[in-house]
Amino acid sequence: MNAAERRVLEHIDHDEMKQFIMELVSIPSYEGEETPAQKFMAEKLASLGFDVDTWMIDFDELSKHPQFSMSYQRIEGMGVVGSMGDGERSIMLCGHIDTVAPGDTANWNTDPLKATEKDGRLYGRGVCDMKGGLAAGLYALKAIKDSGVKLKGKTLFATTIGEEDGGCGALATSLRGHRADAAVIMEPSEVKIAPSVAGAMSFRVTVQGKSVHACVREEGVSAIDKFIDLVNGLKELEIQRNSRITDPLYQRYKTPYAISVGTVKGGQWPGSVPENLVFEGRLGVAVGESEMEARAEFEQKVKEIADNDPWLKENPPKVEWVGYSFASSMVPKEHAIVQKLVESLRDVTGQEPVLEGMTYASDARLLINVGKTPTIVFGPGDIRVAHGPNEYASIEDLRVTVQTLALTVMRFLGYES
Repeated sequence: MNAAERRVLEHIDHDEMKQFIMELVSIPSYEGEETPAQKFMAEKLASLGFDVDTWMIDFDELSKHPQFSMSYQRIEGMGVVGSMGDGERSIMLCGHIDTVAPGDTANWNTDPLKATEKDGRLYGRGVCDMKGGLAAGLYALKAIKDSGVKLKGKTLFATTIGEEDGGCGALATSLRGHRADAAVIMEPSEVKIAPSVAGAMSFRVTVQGKSVHACVREEGVSAIDKFIDLVNGLKELEIQRNSRITDPLYQRYKTPYAISVGTVKGGQWPGSVPENLVFEGRLGVAVGESEMEARAEFEQKVKEIADNDPWLKENPPKVEWVGYSFASSMVPKEHAIVQKLVESLRDVTGQEPVLEGMTYASDARLLINVGKTPTIVFGPGDIRVAHGPNEYASIEDLRVTVQTLALTVMRFLGYES
């Protein structure tokens, strides 16, 4: 690192960044209620000298786009993008403001809406996924500005809504015209660099049975029993789909593209054989695989299971694709944003960076496919602690992320000291 780069890192206010994360965590932003958090982000960007574009998203119009996906029925939604500087080259740092709900607070050791520092970690809903990453990106850009270093290009900072249930905010941001030569989404990646990100789709399957009194259950057909047969068959499909994976970026994972059942609702009365059951879940989409290909293979497997069962053959399960739909995304490892991030992370940690594919879905595919912005994932925290109680990101991960992003932006755009 040269003197200008060291000066930028010295201007990172880690304590202020941590306080900002605490403020952000205290603003609920789940189940489609993101506007207060977005207003907070817009005000923060303006206070730091960004030119801020805010707009109310027209969901009726947005829903006409083929990439639209949204599970929550929102009353309103706000887009927020801050920009600073100018020049032929540009870079975007992007992240989603929405989180999943805290769930049963009795399972938390701390208040989920009050970020708590303990044992080198910051706990709270969204610290990992991904308010901590948002803060790291923002404070990386703030440090560059505060240091007096002049970038030779334009920086954009986008905070989006609706990522957890389909990516409506990233779609709206891209259609608004906000794009760049490259982007980084600060999703939790264990501070590994992710040029490849999986896709995912949510499904619903309805299973019919035949209800009779439980005392003569053999004369009925249990929808629950048929559900078990279907799930066992889908486990076979999961093994088949993942056995085809040869991408070295996914070698750590036994099942990078999982098929997971998330909800099951069936039966009407303890004393009756259940006549119907509905289960919903998530189908992982492989990098490079189209959503239609993944759907077709899933539907074919369900048909195969049904064809081998006399009852299901006559009463075939109904497969529906509801809720979210995420395509996979990929940026070549040779791309400049990947290389600059590798160089910067190496200089911050003194270790050789790890490149790895992410098994979760993200907004990257919308920035790439709609916004025409090559986008990779890099951020603090481990996805394994996201969405559950006691979510956290380590203070060290936050430090590494903010420093690495600051250097990456400088090196990608170029600068004058």
